[in-house]
Amino acid sequence: MYLTMEETADQLGMPLEQVRRYVLNGKIRAVHDGNDWLINEDQFSLYFEQLKLLKQQIDDWLNEPIPPDRDIKDED
Repeated sequence: MYLTMEETADQLGMPLEQVRRYVLNGKIRAVHDGNDWLINEDQFSLYFEQLKLLKQQIDDWLNEPIPPDRDIKDED
C-alpha cells in the first residue's frame, strides 16, 4: 500500500519536513507520480519490528527488581 508524505509522517511520528528531506535524500524510497510522492508502506516493517523489540526491552528493564545492596551495614 502506498502512502502520501503526510500519511507517512503521521505513521512514523515525524515532522512532515523531515520525511520530505528523507525522500529527497534517498533515505526513504518513494515514487513521484507527477503530483505527489508516494511511499511504499512495506519498507518500514523492519523499523516497526525493531521499535517494538526496543520498547519490550525497555519495559523489561524498567520492571526488573532492584537487587539488594551488599554494602549495607547494620548499625546496631
